[in-house]
Amino acid sequence: MKIAFVGKGGSGKTTLSALFVRSLAGHPVLAFDADINQHLGAALGLAPDVPLTPLGAHLPELKEYLRGDNPRIASAGSMVKTTPPGRGSRVLGLGDPLWARYGHPVDGARLLVTGPFSEEDLGVACYHSKVGAVELLLNHLVDDVGEYVVVDMTAGADAFASGLFTRFDRTVLVVEPTSKSVGVYRQYREYAASQDVRISVVGNKVLDDVDRRFLEEQVGDDLLACVGYSAAVRAAERGAPLALSDLGASDRAALAAIRDAVDATPRDWPRYTRQAVEFHLRNAEAWGNRAVGTDLAAQIDPDFVLQPR
Repeated sequence: MKIAFVGKGGSGKTTLSALFVRSLAGHPVLAFDADINQHLGAALGLAPDVPLTPLGAHLPELKEYLRGDNPRIASAGSMVKTTPPGRGSRVLGLGDPLWARYGHPVDGARLLVTGPFSEEDLGVACYHSKVGAVELLLNHLVDDVGEYVVVDMTAGADAFASGLFTRFDRTVLVVEPTSKSVGVYRQYREYAASQDVRISVVGNKVLDDVDRRFLEEQVGDDLLACVGYSAAVRAAERGAPLALSDLGASDRAALAAIRDAVDATPRDWPRYTRQAVEFHLRNAEAWGNRAVGTDLAAQIDPDFVLQPR
């Protein structure tokens, strides 16, 4: 299953993303840091001096790998971030060697990062040029039963600036018991409803029944679970080691509730493929055809559905 964590900046979505990854120990897990602030590795306990390979800096070779021998794609240079797979494309499983090449093992998962802005990007590049690598990879990824892909997304509704927000079976909105955080939830929910994106809300920094009732009143049935302040998590953010057993029972129950909701979400491969095609056509018309100098609609294989073989 593919899961995204989103929320207002500072809501705790990176921390919850990391805790959820830890809770999946024993399963194949890919963890993507797709936030402009690259903190997922640290939240997973990775030392700051560990070198990570930024996906955003390797788009040409990623495109060449994914293109395979698809006759509809003349070259890697003609691929854009939304190019969908077709017959002949390289379809990725969680055991593909690509993940070992670009990812780093941490806490039982494989961490992949988009990478921060480089000196050359400052003032001239949009961060979504980095996130495009994640979108392209997820467009070609087939995950099976018992396999998980967890993505720490950019903050707030900025996630809707690309089609990446449709690449998940379930999106977890991390919401604090504040009006500002609820406002981000409402904006996200409105956008998500128009694209059939399935969401759940996890309340974070919930101190008492007053906080919980506020969230229940504001988000209703979307509220899946609540997490409070954890001394163990605060210590981990200062560099102390963290085990799931260090969490309180209610916080461990919240992680289990997220997993149950994700596992219960029906997989719809035709919808997943259809959305990829729709966003590819939108991007082709808006900028892609001009940028590449060809009709990108010709890359679509009308009889292809991404799904386990």
